[in-house]
Amino acid sequence: MNSGTILIVDEDKGDLKALKGILSDEFEHVLTISDPNRIPGILNQNDIDIVILDMNFRAVIHNGNEGLFWMREIFRSDSNISVVIVTASGDIELAVKAIREGAVDFILKPWDNNRLLSTVNAAWKLRASRLEASSLKKDNQLLKREINKVGERIILGASPTMINVMNIVRKVAGTDANVLITGENGTGKELVAREIHNLSTRAGELMVSVDMGSVTETLFESELFGHVKGAFTDAREDRKGKFEAAQNGTMFLDEIGNLSLQSQAKLLSVLQNRYIVRVGSNKQVPVNIRLICATNCDLVQKVREGKFREDLLYRINTIMIEVPPLRDRVDDIPILANHFLKVNSGKYCKNHMKLSVPALEKLANHDWPGNVRELQHAIEKAVIMSDSDVLKPSDFKFSLTQGRPFHTEMTLEEMEKKMIADSLRKYSNNITTVAGKLGITRQTLYNKISRHGL
Repeated sequence: MNSGTILIVDEDKGDLKALKGILSDEFEHVLTISDPNRIPGILNQNDIDIVILDMNFRAVIHNGNEGLFWMREIFRSDSNISVVIVTASGDIELAVKAIREGAVDFILKPWDNNRLLSTVNAAWKLRASRLEASSLKKDNQLLKREINKVGERIILGASPTMINVMNIVRKVAGTDANVLITGENGTGKELVAREIHNLSTRAGELMVSVDMGSVTETLFESELFGHVKGAFTDAREDRKGKFEAAQNGTMFLDEIGNLSLQSQAKLLSVLQNRYIVRVGSNKQVPVNIRLICATNCDLVQKVREGKFREDLLYRINTIMIEVPPLRDRVDDIPILANHFLKVNSGKYCKNHMKLSVPALEKLANHDWPGNVRELQHAIEKAVIMSDSDVLKPSDFKFSLTQGRPFHTEMTLEEMEKKMIADSLRKYSNNITTVAGKLGITRQTLYNKISRHGL
C-alpha cells in the first residue's frame, strides 16, 4: 500500500464512494469532498499528493470552466501535486486543455478500474519524483550558498606582493583559463582559488575541492569520475564523481603534485577530451568545468626527475600564481592578526579584545613557518587562553627553534646578498622601495645587485 494521500473532488456522491472504495486498497489515506470550495482548506490542513478532480460542477465560475479554475487553484497551492481529471466522453477537448496546463492524465466516465488504478499509480510516481527533484534543487541551492559563501574566508593584505597576486586574480577570473597556484603550506592557495571562482562567470555554481594527497591510487577514478552500481565490490549504487559534481562550475585540485604518473595520465585524458567515463561504464559523460590546481612543490623539478608529466604541466598552468609566504609580507601581519582577533573574539564571546603594540611587534618578528594558517591558530589560542582584554607578547609562545633565523655560518657578503634578494622578492623588485627599506641609495642598490648577480 502506498503511503500517499489522495483527495477526490466530485459532486456525485455515488462516484465519490466508488472511487474511494477502489483506491483505499492502494493508498493509505483517501479523502473525499463534494464541494470544491473546500479545496483550499483541505490543502492547507493536509499534505495532498494526488487530486482526482471532476471537471464539471453546478456552480458557475465567470470563465465557465469550473474544473480548470480549481485545478489552477491547486497548482497555486502546490505545483508538485499530481492532478488527475475526471470528465465525460464529450469533454475531450477540455481534458486536453487541462493536460496542457499541468494535469497528469484524465479518466473518462464511466471508468475502467484497471485504467483508473494504472493512471493514479503513475500520478503517485510522478508526485514522488517531483518532490525528490524539488528537494534536491533546494539542497543544491543551500549547498552552493554554503560552499561559495565568503564569510571569514577572505583574502586580506596590502603588501606589494599580495596586491600583485590580486591583480592577477582579477585579470584571469573572467576567463576559463586553467590556473596553477603555487606556494608553501598555509599561505592561502585555496582562498586564492575561491576568489577566482567567486569573481568568475561560474560563481553561481559549485567550486568542488579535492585534496589529491588524500585520494588513494585505487580510489582515484571512482572519486573523480564516479562509478556505476556493481562496478566493484562496494559499489551498491550509481555515484557521481567530483567532475560531474562540479559541472558548469570550478574544479579545484589541491596538491596536484602528489598524483602518481598513472593517475596523471587519466587526468590528462579527461582534460584533453572534456568527458569522463564512470568506472564500470562505457558511456561518455561530457564535462564543462574550470580547472584550478595548487601545489607546494616545484613541478618543473618533478618533471626533470620524471615524476610529473610535462604535457600535464603545460595543460594545467596556462596562468601561474605564486602566493608568497607570510615572512615575505610582514606588512600584512597586523591586518591579518586583527582580522583573526575579531573573528575569534566574537566566536568565544570576548568581543572587546585588542592586540598590544608589543604583541604585534612579536608577531611581526616571528618567521611563521606555518604561514597564515599558523597565525590564525596562534591568535585563536591566545584568545581562548587570555584572561585579559589586551593580548600581550606573553600570550604568544613560540618554539625556541622558530623565529627569524640567524645564519651563523653565513659570511657578511652572503648575508647581504640574502637580505637584498629577500627584499626584492618581498617588494616585487621595486628598487625605490627596497632601497628605502635597506637605508641605501638607489645607485648603491643597483651596484650591489650587479655585484651579487641578482
